[in-house]
Amino acid sequence: MEQKNIVTVKNMVCDRCIKVVKEELLNNNIDFESVDLGKIYFNKNLSSEEMITIKNILEKEGFEIVEAFDFKIVNQIKTLIIENIFHGRHKVFDQNYSTFLASNLDIEYCQLSRMFSELEGRTIENYIIQQKIERVKELISYNELTISQISYELNYSSPQHLSRQFKQITGITPTQYKNIGSRGKLDTI
Repeated sequence: MEQKNIVTVKNMVCDRCIKVVKEELLNNNIDFESVDLGKIYFNKNLSSEEMITIKNILEKEGFEIVEAFDFKIVNQIKTLIIENIFHGRHKVFDQNYSTFLASNLDIEYCQLSRMFSELEGRTIENYIIQQKIERVKELISYNELTISQISYELNYSSPQHLSRQFKQITGITPTQYKNIGSRGKLDTI
């Protein structure tokens, strides 16, 4: 059985991790094209035996191969959340995110939550909060809505709740942000 020529690796999060993985692959005479954060690229498809060897090497160093299904589901979770927050679906949003995600993906929320936390190193709730804060930043920068309107737009319980969460995440108030503003890229959040 042949495998793809890209292996996605969990817990590979820094340049030191890349160095360790490269060294281990070289020490074990495994031919590879390159190593990036969370990915190893090969010039050829890998056999099952090669995949087992790579899996054992990675596990010895505290890394783990990500199963393709889990990775796909996590990306679907992110897409649903971003679409909901950034593309207007939140206006008619009358259910909590756990119900929303479970019904859209037809997988129990506890399983989705476990998958997401294992692959992302953070909870779905934390990801939602970070995305909502990015949307708040965007809406503030447009200078068209008040904080009260933004809190209603994003389904916050009150403007105070939005302000508290905004300060907790960014370290500044929405008003301070309005005066200095700087947004991140969605794919880096």
